[in-house]
Amino acid sequence: MDVNGVGWVAAIIIGGLAGWLAEMVMKSNTGILMNIIMGIVGAVVLNAILRALNIEPFGVGWLAYLITGFIGACLLIFAGRLIRR
Repeated sequence: MDVNGVGWVAAIIIGGLAGWLAEMVMKSNTGILMNIIMGIVGAVVLNAILRALNIEPFGVGWLAYLITGFIGACLLIFAGRLIRR
């Protein structure tokens, strides 16, 4: 079974990279496990949002998963900051 054209192991690695990039851009201070979770969950959340708005996802493959995970993780960090206020 694959997620957005990448396997499970690749999804964990790419999700971790996407979460780490989002952490650097958003100046967040999270650990490696949270980066992986944010990258994977961010990709799933953004894909759901795009499909709900009838917008095509960014594509299939590791680069599309990285972009989707990065943007989704940034959205999760932003939402978390709004909730903490």
